[in-house]
Amino acid sequence: MNLLESIDERGVAFLTFNRPHRRNAFGRALILDLTSTLRRLDADPSVRVVALSGAGGNFCAGGDIEWMRSLADASPQAQEEQALELSQMFHALDSLSKPTIAVIEGVAYGGGVGLVACCDIAISDKGSKFAMSEVRLGLVPAVVGPYLVKAIGPRASRALFLTAEPIGADQALQIGLVHELSAEREVDAAGDRIIEALLLGAPGAQAQAKGLVQLCERRPIDASLRKEMARLISARWASSEGAEGLRCFLERRAPNWRPRRKAADVP
Repeated sequence: MNLLESIDERGVAFLTFNRPHRRNAFGRALILDLTSTLRRLDADPSVRVVALSGAGGNFCAGGDIEWMRSLADASPQAQEEQALELSQMFHALDSLSKPTIAVIEGVAYGGGVGLVACCDIAISDKGSKFAMSEVRLGLVPAVVGPYLVKAIGPRASRALFLTAEPIGADQALQIGLVHELSAEREVDAAGDRIIEALLLGAPGAQAQAKGLVQLCERRPIDASLRKEMARLISARWASSEGAEGLRCFLERRAPNWRPRRKAADVP
């Protein structure tokens, strides 16, 4: 299987790219599989968080060379259709209503960097490498480009796109591509800590918070936006989650959206 999936009792969906012999590079089958899986998880109210990682010590090396070779011989119509399928994969991840986290080891190249940029949070080990190598193949990162520019800004994107040179995890942290670095072989533990923090939030509020960011990045802070934000927060105050959260804060108890701890987990 190109994509492994498991969902634990907390509602955390773990998606693992499973092509280690290709450094988890994706072809058409994996693109379609990931897109349909993300859409299904987004519609599942029991799923709280989606975590992406790669098998065999690498995250994702972008497009598989054999897939790209087949595209070179395809008709223009087929090329555009598969480019749109690739675009739909990135859009499905970027627009997911659930919190998403990328847990990165090894390489993230090309479209793999795009997957990182589409996640809400990215945790990398200190030995990882990131590169946008398209121009060295005579290509441009057209499908993934908008997500990179949104994540790290135009100036950093120009440097990555034009030089195609790999950068280390330290530089990826500096430009905002990743949020946190961990020691090698400890990245899974760092990811688990972030997941635990995400599970403390109310799922409806988190979905609206993600939409809030997308709305605010495109709008001036004018009277219209301020009024819209006032309506949003007042609706959250009146919501079942808002009422539950306030009651639990006053009563010093955990709200109903937090996962119940097993007896063995309680100190």
